[in-house]
Formats: sequence, structure tokens, C-alpha cells
Amino acid sequence: MRSQSCRGECYDNAQAESLWFRLKTEVLEVRERAVFADLADVQASVAEYFEYYNHERLHSSIDYWMSYLAHQQFLQLSVLNCPV
Repeated sequence: MRSQSCRGECYDNAQAESLWFRLKTEVLEVRERAVFADLADVQASVAEYFEYYNHERLHSSIDYWMSYLAHQQFLQLSVLNCPV
């Protein structure tokens, strides 16, 4: 896979790099074979993983919360702290 960061800037896109690494590792680890039947199989696997990643997987970088819940809390705090 091609790097998503700029030349000489290894940390500028660390979150995206981490996400793609985890997707590749966690999707392929749970499969019996690391081969997909067709494009629809790949799309379904990626969609299923993102559903899991956002709504079930606990993330150490956000105090072991699910990213969906952390995002919802962030949105509520943003609205409450927004000057009228």
C-alpha cells in the first residue's frame, strides 16, 4: 500500500496510517483465507469492519471508548461551548 504521508513527514497522517494498518490486520486475521472472492466481498468486508471500528471497537487513544460515542460527546460539547 502506498504511504499517505508527505515525503519527510512520517507523522503528518499517523491516524490514517494506523487505521489502514488495523483494517488490513484485523480483517485478514479473522478470515479463513486472506483471499476475497470478488470486489463485492471486499466491499462488504470493509463496510463490516468500519461498522465494528466505529460502533464496537474500544480505542485506547480515547480512554477505551467507542469512536462513535466519543464523537457524539465531542459534538455535544462543541454545541454547548459555541458562543451565540
